[in-house]
Amino acid sequence: MSTRTLHVNGIDLAITEQGDGDPVILCHGFPGLGYSWRHQLPAIAGAGWHAIAPDMRGYGRSSRPTDVGAYDRATTVADMEGLLDALNVERAVFAGHDFGAHLVWDLARWIPERVAGLIQLSVPLTPRAPMRPNEISAFLARDHFFHMHYFQQPGVADEELDTNVDEFLRRVFWALSDTDRYLTCWEHPAVDNGYLDVLPPAPPLPWEWFSVDEFHYYVDEFTRTGFTGGLNWYRAADLVWEQNAELHDKLVLAPTVFIAGDRDPVLAMMGRDPLAAMASLVPDLRNVELIPGAGHFVQMQEPDRVNAKMVEFLESL
Repeated sequence: MSTRTLHVNGIDLAITEQGDGDPVILCHGFPGLGYSWRHQLPAIAGAGWHAIAPDMRGYGRSSRPTDVGAYDRATTVADMEGLLDALNVERAVFAGHDFGAHLVWDLARWIPERVAGLIQLSVPLTPRAPMRPNEISAFLARDHFFHMHYFQQPGVADEELDTNVDEFLRRVFWALSDTDRYLTCWEHPAVDNGYLDVLPPAPPLPWEWFSVDEFHYYVDEFTRTGFTGGLNWYRAADLVWEQNAELHDKLVLAPTVFIAGDRDPVLAMMGRDPLAAMASLVPDLRNVELIPGAGHFVQMQEPDRVNAKMVEFLESL
C-alpha cells in the first residue's frame, strides 16, 4: 500500500491505494478512516483492480472544515468527482460503508455517468423520508437516547468524545458489532445522558477481529483530529435531505451488490423490511449477502467473506 494527498474540490484528500487497473474507491463512515478498508485493499488489488481508500472529508489526514455546510451533498459528491479527475479516470466502482454508503447511493443518482458499479455495506437504500432527518431524530429521542439527535448540538458530543477517545472508540466498536449489544442504548432516556453514559462497557482488547495495534491506529488519529469533522456529516443531514428532493424517486441503475452482517444493528433500527425497499429502488441489484454473526463493521469482522463477495461482483462487471 502507498499513501498520498491530492488537492480536490478545494480540500486536501489523503488516500491509501494499492494495485493497478480500473479504480475501486472505498468510502468509509463514522467513526472510520481509509484504514477501515485495510483488509479489502490487498484483495481488490490482487484481483487486478486499483483500490483507493480516502480519508473522507473531515477525517484523518484529509482537510476537516468546521462549517457544517461544507458537508452537504453537493460538496461531498464534488469531492468524489474531483478525486476521479485527479486520478485521471472517467468512472469507478464505488464502495461505501455507514455514512460512506449514504454518499455512494447518492453518487449513482447525482453523477451516474461516473459510476461503474456499487459495493454497498451495511446501509441499504430506502425511500425518501417524509420529514427532515433531524425532526425524525428529535421524535425518537422523546422515548430514548438516539445518537443522531445527540450529535446535532455543536460542541456537546465533540467535547465528550474528544476527551474520551480511547473509551468511546472501544465502546462504540464493541456495541455496533452486535444488534443486541447496541440496542441497549435505547434503554436509557435522552435527557441528561451522553453517548458514554449509554454505550455498554467493552471487554479488553484484543478481540478476535480487532488487534491492539489496529485499535490504537484509530485512537491516535482521532486524538490528533477530534471528532467534529465526522459529526458534521450527521449535522448536515437536513441539508442533504433538501438537496436530494428532486432525486428521491430516481432509480439507482448501476450494477450493485449489498453486503451486511446479519447482526448489524443498523438493519434492526431501520424497521420493516429495508432490503425489500432497496430491491425496488435498485433494479440491477445482483446480490444481497447477509453474513452470519457479523455486525456493523462487517468488513473488519468477516474480511475474508466480504472480500470474496466483493471480488466476485467485480469479476461480473
